[in-house]
Amino acid sequence: MTTLTVASPQAMAELGRLIAGRLRGGDLVLLNGELGAGKTTLTRGIGAALGVRGAVTSPTFVLARTHPRADGEPPLVHVDAYRLTSAMELDDLDIDYAASIVVVEWGAGLLDGVATSWLNIDIERPHGGDPEAEVEPRALVFTGHGERWERLEWLDAARD
Repeated sequence: MTTLTVASPQAMAELGRLIAGRLRGGDLVLLNGELGAGKTTLTRGIGAALGVRGAVTSPTFVLARTHPRADGEPPLVHVDAYRLTSAMELDDLDIDYAASIVVVEWGAGLLDGVATSWLNIDIERPHGGDPEAEVEPRALVFTGHGERWERLEWLDAARD
């Protein structure tokens, strides 16, 4: 487990770019956090670094959106699992996990039987902070699941 503090939306997008540098086809990233925590901002950074075509926006109403990459490499599949209630419903989206990079927002507890390896990122938004603050930092807790994500030393670059 690794914890980072991200000071701004721009820093969140930069962190997404760092994460993207580690991703390859078959990878799954799970983002958890309340509304407005920065899940989609982080995903936008990932998409920008991967060179996806089109804007990365929250797929709330379509549940999953596939973003092809200009270089023909595995696409980014961005999932909003807020309205899903089980791993079976997530599996019913018929995502080709092996041939894609999948980012799932709101997916806590929905990966049973869907995946054995993933990067879990919990984003904590402050409460009771400075009501005048325009931007508040976020605390991110990274937990790797499975052999692919057991080592998270590469995140040390985000501390610099």
